[in-house]
Amino acid sequence: MSQYAHPSVLVDTQWLENHLNDPNVRIIEVNMSPEPYKNAHIPGAVFWNIFTDLLLPDFKMNLDAIAFERLMARSGITNNTTVIAYGSYPGTGAWIFWFLQVLGHENVKVLNGGYQKWKSEGRPLATELSTFPNTDYRARATDGSFRVLHDEVKASIGRSERVLLDVRTLQEYCGEWFFDQPPKAGEVTGHIPGAVHLEHILTLNEDGTFKSFNELKNLYTSKGITADKEVFPYCAIGGRSGCIWFVLRYLLGYPNVRNYDGSWNEWSRLPDIAIER
Repeated sequence: MSQYAHPSVLVDTQWLENHLNDPNVRIIEVNMSPEPYKNAHIPGAVFWNIFTDLLLPDFKMNLDAIAFERLMARSGITNNTTVIAYGSYPGTGAWIFWFLQVLGHENVKVLNGGYQKWKSEGRPLATELSTFPNTDYRARATDGSFRVLHDEVKASIGRSERVLLDVRTLQEYCGEWFFDQPPKAGEVTGHIPGAVHLEHILTLNEDGTFKSFNELKNLYTSKGITADKEVFPYCAIGGRSGCIWFVLRYLLGYPNVRNYDGSWNEWSRLPDIAIER
């Protein structure tokens, strides 16, 4: 991991096992359903539900400061706690890194390989619910430099110095799917005009860890995505693109990357918006 631009943002499974009882560390598991967490999770991990804790009913990111304070407080997290993030879905921990950074919590790291690697190595698992005393968490100002909004995305179409990066599946990019299934009535499919397609899963090894610095660099430069350009990744709801923001900015050291967290959920519903298929 030492080749990465900022290797300290990752921890490996051995590091985490050594810190399971560290009072200054809080482990967060993020998933779409609590069932996998109830079946088995890393000891001491607190569960966050993607739909009820991180998203609003319209699937936009919940970046409300008060809601964030409540989430962190009930998770036993103080402003000085180091948060270790992982999830069952590939790249979830890196998305949570983005989410916490946007809302001003700087002490966060990603478990490289996530639950998949932890379990495959036979490390300890727990089934009991992890609970901690509430804290008095105080949110800091939201950092807008981590995000790009739809007006700027629209203005970036056709500009060679900017890359609109679609990190969804090929089926979503080509317009066959809306999110992870064929579209329902009223759902518009396709991609932002001129967007480069490179699925987020390609950044990961089979064991769930991130590929090496050189592999990642070659992956992106082969598509013309270079460090001298501004890069705006997007996906369906901003989660997978949050992962790629992490990869580009912290593993490769690209200086000008912002996540379009509105993503296709927002873009496809805007009036009179350009779409390609």
